[in-house]
Amino acid sequence: MNPVLARRYRPQTFTDVIGQEAAVQTLRNALTAGRVAHGFIFSGPRGVGKTTVARILAKAMNCRRAAGPTAEPCGECEACVEIREGNAVDVIEIDAASNRGIDEIRALRDNIRYRPARDRCKFYILDEAHQLTADAFNALLKTLEEPPEWAVFVLATTEPEALPATIRSRCQHFAFRPVPTALIRERMAEICGTEQVVAEPEALDWLAEAGEGSIRDALSLLDQAIAYGGGQLRGEETRALLGRVSDRALAGLMAAVAAADSAAVLAGLEELLATGVAPAQVCRQWALFVRAMLRAKIGAPTDGGEAAAAAAAPFSEEDLTRCLQILLRANGELRWAPEPRLHLELAAVKMAQARRLASVEDLLAALGGGPESGGGAATSGGGGPATSGGGAASSGGSPKSSAAAHAGIGGGAATAASATPPARGCAP
Repeated sequence: MNPVLARRYRPQTFTDVIGQEAAVQTLRNALTAGRVAHGFIFSGPRGVGKTTVARILAKAMNCRRAAGPTAEPCGECEACVEIREGNAVDVIEIDAASNRGIDEIRALRDNIRYRPARDRCKFYILDEAHQLTADAFNALLKTLEEPPEWAVFVLATTEPEALPATIRSRCQHFAFRPVPTALIRERMAEICGTEQVVAEPEALDWLAEAGEGSIRDALSLLDQAIAYGGGQLRGEETRALLGRVSDRALAGLMAAVAAADSAAVLAGLEELLATGVAPAQVCRQWALFVRAMLRAKIGAPTDGGEAAAAAAAPFSEEDLTRCLQILLRANGELRWAPEPRLHLELAAVKMAQARRLASVEDLLAALGGGPESGGGAATSGGGGPATSGGGAASSGGSPKSSAAAHAGIGGGAATAASATPPARGCAP
């Protein structure tokens, strides 16, 4: 059985690693200068190359064709081949999630005293290191601070904040970042060329976006998409496989929002959900699309394309900001909601009605508190607060006062808002 793409195309040298330039350059320089530390923490999200770089570092330290540590391991000697295949006797990979107790760390301390069986260094890679217990971390402290000269530790973790400060202070910390979508797409295009798979650019865009910064996740999805398409990647088929919403559908929803047509928004949402897309997925993609619209509106760089820029035309920056806030709030609620569809529909109606609401600045101006009123509270000819009949709307009958009255602010409410009560202890 052939290995999956993520394993077949796993980087074998520092040059092959993508998206982690800072960490790779630092390690290469340290190897060249002979200043390799004895302990490292590789932190970052899943599938970004933490364990891969740890293995490459192990090959660089133990390559037999070099006189010492090298930034360019040959990949062909016995040590490099065994490390690549995962059966090197002096490179010990420990799954800290299932070997998390103090007994396992005691066994590690007992074994580290012995010199490597063949290679220069004894290399310990602790994957998911944050899963170790507090007692296990305490047992590791002394060994990690003063290990034998032949020992190197790499602690790989997705939660560096869970590591004790005493552990972090004894290691060099490298923060691995999510791989940019453009680099993931470029890497997948290269792999498709090698595998002789015909891939439409739109399909690669969907797959790279679905990877969410994880090259391993993206290649796993690529494997699945190749099997689904029979050796070809088509944009629409890939979108359906991933359960994604097209930009065209999201632009249609935003057109209905721009028209303040709640019925059209709900009808479009019903059509999307009928295809089997989860409400949480719709909400997340909708929020990302509105973010792209907002960035296009203010002239910031965006990956939303022409669809987002065209959809943003009827909206102001304030409108898009309000829509994005509504969607982000709904996205947080959907995680725990027993009926996620109801929350999504409510958010959609809120967005459709949001443009009808007057802004706080307009209401203050209508009440006479804005800069256009000529100062201070609403007054009748420069005198005291307006109190006769219609409150703020009674002094001169300005258009803004009429707008406030039609917005549902009655005379009593306007009077209460405009008339300031006397301070306690002062004569009225």
